[in-house]
Amino acid sequence: MKKTYFIADLHLSETQPKLTALFLDFMHNLAPTAEAVYILGDLFDFWIGDDEQSRLITQVKNAIKHLTGQGIACYFIHGNRDFLIGKRFAQETGMTLLPDYQMINLYGMPTLLCHGDTLCIDDVNYQQFRLKVHQKWRQWLFLHLPLKVRLKIAEKIRAKSRKDKAHKADEIMDVNLPFTLAKMQQCNTLLLIHGHTHREAIHYYEGKKRIVLGDWRTNYASILVAEENGEIDFLK
Repeated sequence: MKKTYFIADLHLSETQPKLTALFLDFMHNLAPTAEAVYILGDLFDFWIGDDEQSRLITQVKNAIKHLTGQGIACYFIHGNRDFLIGKRFAQETGMTLLPDYQMINLYGMPTLLCHGDTLCIDDVNYQQFRLKVHQKWRQWLFLHLPLKVRLKIAEKIRAKSRKDKAHKADEIMDVNLPFTLAKMQQCNTLLLIHGHTHREAIHYYEGKKRIVLGDWRTNYASILVAEENGEIDFLK
């Protein structure tokens, strides 16, 4: 039976080797059993440019390339941590980059995919920050800085993000439900799959279904599987 996997919010980094091991195990053993894998953002904890090199990056690239080399499609939507993953990374791995919002036909069900950060409109400060860092001219300038400078800037941004997050109410960091349902209505879909909030769950709203992918931890991989027969649920 055909099936498709969805993952997000792995936040891979050199400091979390167990997370990397979980991802590599998924890519080598489980992912090849599907016809497609969708990574809905924040595969990496941060990304400062396709020219960065490390053992972790090499491992991840090789795993994705090995998967796509077997004829398994791999799609990626940028997250708030790795929105600078670009065409070079995609070309080197065979991965397909998707826009912030992507409609797919999931075994006959029109389905909207996104990372999820664009749905959290109550977090005004973050949305203002997002608007700035997604400006093409700012990205061009940043990507032309030396790697060491980019790394220092990224570390400062991450530190500020952790500090700000500690003082935000939980509801501010979740999706705005009326906005989210309106987006689904606009896209004429009854199914939305996203990540970002780290709140794994399946929500139902008068015929509509919103599935939230969870974040990965050292002892748990949040993996959603959709099957050709219409069943869709998290792997247990």
